[in-house]
Amino acid sequence: MTPRHFLEVDDLTPTELVEVLDLAEAAEPPRILSGKGAGLLFEKPSARTRNAVEMAVVQLGGHPVSMRGPEVGIDQRESAEDLARVLSGFHAVIGARVFAHRTVVRMAGAARVPVVNLLSDAAHPTQALADVLTLRQRFGTLSGRRLAWVGDANNVFCSLSLAAAMTGIHVHAACPAGFAPGAEHLARVAAAGGEVVVTERPEDAVEGADVVSTDVWTSMGQEDEAERRRRAFAGFMVDRALMARAGRDAVFLHCLPAHRGEEVAADVVDGSQSLVWVQSENRLHATRGLLAFLALGDQR
Repeated sequence: MTPRHFLEVDDLTPTELVEVLDLAEAAEPPRILSGKGAGLLFEKPSARTRNAVEMAVVQLGGHPVSMRGPEVGIDQRESAEDLARVLSGFHAVIGARVFAHRTVVRMAGAARVPVVNLLSDAAHPTQALADVLTLRQRFGTLSGRRLAWVGDANNVFCSLSLAAAMTGIHVHAACPAGFAPGAEHLARVAAAGGEVVVTERPEDAVEGADVVSTDVWTSMGQEDEAERRRRAFAGFMVDRALMARAGRDAVFLHCLPAHRGEEVAADVVDGSQSLVWVQSENRLHATRGLLAFLALGDQR
């Protein structure tokens, strides 16, 4: 049987996404991975993702085995495909936090067990699961809510906008010229049942929003672009004045780590509207729900 992979949020149906969120909040997580392993590859350094996925595996009764990129040497010591075949013989699931999205796609093409994208340059779907879980806990019903994204339409935005479309959240994105979502991604959001309204004015995107979200302006692997990006994103910091334009009960999200004084003001990320610490902890619960869903799928 072909394994069920999770490389981007829309690998789930909207109904399945709700099932994952329900499993994330289960009072007693099923010990569905008892006696089984999870092979976790980290080409990129990781704090939240590694802690979240390792503890998720443990809480499901399994044993996580984490590996750094140099330990396995993808496409140096052996190909991504060969590594996936090898890990499939040891583990019930493979997680990979990689630079190139193509790497995780290749692994999924060769693996005999589910492959989970723990982050790539194109997507961060486990983060998006945590985000919508956090919002569901705060607001209850998500359909009809409005989310404002301020900054780069990066991998975090791509996954979050898909999750938003699948849960009925309206997305408005304020991005500098050259950093807006591309036509291909907008079409993918539309196929998921949503729409992204794009502007270059943060004030317009945030006006009346229920949620304001952002991310660092320069991600890992983009360090040589840092100065150019700082100039391009001038005026895109989420500060108290910008948050004041959002709805009365608006909340702030950030996937972390945050650069206070750059993409977000300290009194916002550390303020009363911020849900970043709940959001961070929900990385564990959302990942546990996803892994339980994938493991239970073998029994359906």
